[in-house]
Amino acid sequence: MTGRMQNELMRLDQSESRVEPKGTIGLQTSMGISEDGVTDFTLPKDGLLEFILSPANLNAAYKKVKGNKGSGGIDGMSTEELLPYLKEHGSELVASLREGTYKPNPVRRVEIPKSNGKKRGLGIPTVVDRVVQQAISQVLELLYEPQFSETSYGFRPHRGAHKALLKCGEYIEQEYVFAVDMDLEKFFDMVSHSKLIEVLSHTITDGRVISLIHRYLNAGVIHCGNYEPSQLGVPQGGPLSPILSNIILNELDKELERRGHKFVRYADDLVIFCKSRKAAKRTYEHIVPFIEKKLFLKVNKVKTKVAYIRNIKFLSYAFGRRSGKCQYRLHPESVKKMKAKIRELTSRSNGWSYEYRKHRLQWYIRGWSNYFSLAGYKPRLEEWDSWLRHRIRMCIWKSWKRVRTRLHNLEKFVSDKNRVRMAAFCRKSYWRMSQHPTVHEALSDERLFRAGYPTFTGCYVDFNKARGYY
Repeated sequence: MTGRMQNELMRLDQSESRVEPKGTIGLQTSMGISEDGVTDFTLPKDGLLEFILSPANLNAAYKKVKGNKGSGGIDGMSTEELLPYLKEHGSELVASLREGTYKPNPVRRVEIPKSNGKKRGLGIPTVVDRVVQQAISQVLELLYEPQFSETSYGFRPHRGAHKALLKCGEYIEQEYVFAVDMDLEKFFDMVSHSKLIEVLSHTITDGRVISLIHRYLNAGVIHCGNYEPSQLGVPQGGPLSPILSNIILNELDKELERRGHKFVRYADDLVIFCKSRKAAKRTYEHIVPFIEKKLFLKVNKVKTKVAYIRNIKFLSYAFGRRSGKCQYRLHPESVKKMKAKIRELTSRSNGWSYEYRKHRLQWYIRGWSNYFSLAGYKPRLEEWDSWLRHRIRMCIWKSWKRVRTRLHNLEKFVSDKNRVRMAAFCRKSYWRMSQHPTVHEALSDERLFRAGYPTFTGCYVDFNKARGYY
């Protein structure tokens, strides 16, 4: 076991979140669980499984799962019911994990829509399995983080999409202006179990841990009430899938480093940078066989392309270059998705209250503005805000269903009675009425702002003030 891992678990063991009295540390005789986490442990501390089942690690795993909340698995147990269950069955759970008799439950398959109209399958483990998976993941992270590439950014601590994009900018400014935009087809569904176990075995010598991970991979899924075996893939939705995906793709990272390539990877999104189109094509031709024949993954040859940097999309951004500097831009698809989401949030038929709609818009627009803060979209703020205001006015006008309600509300803000009556009795569509001069005057930009509706401009300014740019 590495010294780093021992130090980290000692730190967790001595943290304030531990509920075990300090006088009993090192003398644990049983395992119990409280609101703060898992305590008391009776096993020797010389194997990886013992680190996974240590009270400090289980304590941290429980708190993480409880904090993340989320829906239940096939047994219907919620995170609120997790603590009582573990109080009663925690000792049995740890004993079965230690003895190798624990059998993970199949995951519950749910499908969420993708931007291309297709659906992505997620596997939702039971909350108990999520605790065990989280405990494994925490120890694997300590073990594998020193091995991971410096240009891998997805699902890793103290990293993120912005750092990945800034690294792309560094390469672009070094004149690596052609790229292989690599797309791995259904990556999480296509991971070979045997290859993943082989890669894990290079680092993990505790066969009990390998066996436990293998059981999770083979647990299967329940979809529409039917059991389906899982012979391939790492189901998205559980705490183990991010670290396992990084472990298998680290083999690709090491191969790219061995060949001297400049690249940035975020989960299964990969861009390899080259100085010429010819070099990029050669890189593509040489790396695809490694991915398909050595890692047993599948490259989507339709979506994978060799192109100049302004013609690729990475993490929803586009790139450009001016005077030797990288220019971060909004990809047209990102703007299209943003507008589709705003239309959903300002749909006149969803029946939301004013306050709930404001909350959802505030949450989405702030998050969107923060994520795309690297891009230069300031000239488009006024256009987007004008469009957003029309959407909000349309929703408010529809909520004033009756003529008398419209008369009453318009009279509060518009003094001309004739204009008020003409607008109130007008039978034009909600969208056209949102642009009516009388409605526009009553629901002016200033009044909507005072009412708490967000603007792209306001979020943009607030974010830049926080960064010290204003």
